[in-house]
Amino acid sequence: MILSFRVLPLFGTAAACIFLAFSSFQWHQLGAIYLLIGSLLYLVGTVGVTIACNVPLNDALAKVDPGSAEGARLWASYLVNWTIWNHIRSAAALAASAVLAIALRYP
Repeated sequence: MILSFRVLPLFGTAAACIFLAFSSFQWHQLGAIYLLIGSLLYLVGTVGVTIACNVPLNDALAKVDPGSAEGARLWASYLVNWTIWNHIRSAAALAASAVLAIALRYP
């Protein structure tokens, strides 16, 4: 049950962005391009980066013994790589929010 509460914000928002992306194909609406760009920013920059980059790093770290030399080596690279991807993910989510907020300006 707790797992569902942890993934709901990420994938619930992704589902909303998929809906918005498809609804943006009605190009006669003024804010359609903002809906498409905002949705793609979230889907690729937030969900895509999480699935393709952050989760594999977490999985690799979970498989090693934290007290081993390999664990120490992996932790050093994990910390740098995960932080970079997390910054990218955060910037994409912020940009998506800003673009989708701009889309609200158009009826």
